[in-house]
Amino acid sequence: MVWDDLGREAGDENQRDRDRWIGVYIGVLAVILAICSMGGGNASKEATLKNIEATNVWGFFQAKNMRRHTLRLEVDQLELTVLSNPALTAEARAAIEAKIADYKKIDAELTSNPKTNEGLDELFNRGKALEAERDVAMRQDPYFDYGEALLQIAIVLGGVAIISGGSTLLITSAVMGALGTFMTINGFSLFLDIPFIG
Repeated sequence: MVWDDLGREAGDENQRDRDRWIGVYIGVLAVILAICSMGGGNASKEATLKNIEATNVWGFFQAKNMRRHTLRLEVDQLELTVLSNPALTAEARAAIEAKIADYKKIDAELTSNPKTNEGLDELFNRGKALEAERDVAMRQDPYFDYGEALLQIAIVLGGVAIISGGSTLLITSAVMGALGTFMTINGFSLFLDIPFIG
């Protein structure tokens, strides 16, 4: 047997160094796992929040659209009244035409109102933008789920490698850890679209 200056077996010291490095490696994986978990939680919350906001905007859009539709039907009815009653007095005709002009002005404001940002055109754009943000968060979430699973497996395999002293488990853990780290980074950046995941 080979002994060091303190009377310990040299092989034991090498094993302790190896175990320490594996412990550091497991610690790094745990930090990445925490970041991955946070990203997944945020993506899930963001998807839910943006979906609720989009639903509210589309509900408001539908209500305004129904109001505009009702106004347009009323304008059509008033225009038919003017056309079908040539005997209308000048006062009655002027009153109906004033009402038609008022309704058309309201119709235009319902269609687009940049001042309040609540016209149908603006609501449509807001709804689509919120849906796009929701869709991004929904695409991110599965990458974080896979990243968490892979990192957890890597941590377990790293722990077992300390106990068993085997290299195969450590290599498998490193592969799983690398994949989990990649999934985490991809969850934040979405630089690679992996089929059947995102």
